[in-house]
Parts: sequence; C-alpha cells; structure tokens
Amino acid sequence: MTLNCRTVFISDVHLGTRGCQAELLLDFIKSIECESLYLVGDIVDGWKLRSGWRWPQTHSDVVQKVLRMARKGVAVIYIPGNHDDRLRDFCGVHFGGVVVARDAIHVAADGKRYLVTHGDEFDGIINQAKWLAHLGDYSYRALLTLNTRWNGLRRRLGLGYWSLSAFVKLKVKNALQFIDDFEHAVAEEARRRGVDGVICGHIHHAEMREIDGILYVNDGDWVESCTAIVEHHDGRLEMIDWAKTRGWSMLERQTPPSGAKLVSPFPAFA
Repeated sequence: MTLNCRTVFISDVHLGTRGCQAELLLDFIKSIECESLYLVGDIVDGWKLRSGWRWPQTHSDVVQKVLRMARKGVAVIYIPGNHDDRLRDFCGVHFGGVVVARDAIHVAADGKRYLVTHGDEFDGIINQAKWLAHLGDYSYRALLTLNTRWNGLRRRLGLGYWSLSAFVKLKVKNALQFIDDFEHAVAEEARRRGVDGVICGHIHHAEMREIDGILYVNDGDWVESCTAIVEHHDGRLEMIDWAKTRGWSMLERQTPPSGAKLVSPFPAFA
C-alpha cells in the first residue's frame, strides 16, 4: 500500500519514551510518497533524557528513514515543540537536509495558506507554570502505562485497539475546556497572521474543523491516536488514522525482545 500525496504533517512522536508507537510510524513513513514532510514538534522527547530514556532500534529506524527521505529530495521541515525545544536554538540550520524552523507558512496546491506551528506557545500552563506542566507530563505517562496494559488485555480478548488515555482525557471537564481554549487561541493567531488555517500538534487530540472562518487542523500524535495529516495534490487535507488502518498486527510487533540494546543517537541533548 502506497499513499502518494503532496505533503505530510506529523507531530508528537516522543521518540525516547515507552509510549512512542515507533513501529506504526515507521510503517506509515514507508507507505508514503510525498514532496514535503513537516515534523510539527515533540518528535524527540528531551524531557525524558535524564529520567530513563528508552531507545530501541525502531526509534533509530524512524530517524534514519526521515534522513533518507531528505537525501532523496523530500523537503523536511522540523518545527520544534516544548519537549524538543532545545532545537529552537538552531532555527535556520540544516541537519542532513532537514531544516529547523520556529514555524512556517505552508502554501497548499489550491493556494490556501496555513500557519504550521507546534502550538505550545498557546498553552498557558507551559508558559506560566512549567513545573505544573512537568507534573502533568508525569501523570500523563502513568495513564499511558495503564493504557498499554488495558489494550494488552483487549488484545488477548480479541478486541480492537481503543485508547483509554484519550477517553479519560476527553471525559474530564477541565481537559475539554483546555482543548477548546487552545484551539480558539491557535485559530486566532492564524487570523492575526492573515492565513486561511493552522496546522499544529501539542495537545494529542487530532481534529479538523472550522473556527470562525479559520480551518483548525491538529495532526494528533504517535503515542495515543497514531494520526497524521496529508495534503493531496489538489490541496485537499485529510486526516489519516494509521492505527485503525493497520490494526493490532503492527502494535504487537512493536514490543522489543527481552535484552534488546537501547541506544540513543542524540548525545547533543545530554
């Protein structure tokens, strides 16, 4: 199966963490042909560097595949997020054909213009109380661990993948209000910049909807939803749910064998 498209947008991969669905992402990347690839932040999880990074071979394979795409002529734009914010010191620099940018304006095939940004600048907790953001991150990872065990049970019962962590998040009133506030803040920034829409990540909630005339697009993540946004050659945007497309067979293959060597290819973050 090959998906031929003009542009691909992915974010919130969190390489270096146990929750990263690297096997599914690698399968997705191998299945696409595109002219441009936007990495919309939190691709590498720098927050986990000093507290137990997990880096199996599949994480290195994702990095190598992206670099190979860049060498073959795909325009790869890396827009750092809050978990890989150290890369913001290198905006404008090229690494192996990958260009780092604070944000970008993407012009689609139909002429529409989209602001591409990770979105953490519009998160009040990140900007005003970083300690609380780290506490929330710890709680979120605990929920993801529970999510893994929950889906292990579902798999043994012959049931499909279902994100317990996403369900809990969307049932909490404060979380719902946060998501709504975030979406409106990002859409307002797009309006201020005079573009037609915004493509972002950060909140791990895939969405595509119009907010007061601005197209708000969130490409989701590769921890819970395993989603991406693709632009077709006519400029049409589509959300791809790769977990549903590929099912359990890929998720089962992600677990590394016991004793597998964990290697970090990013000593610069140490």
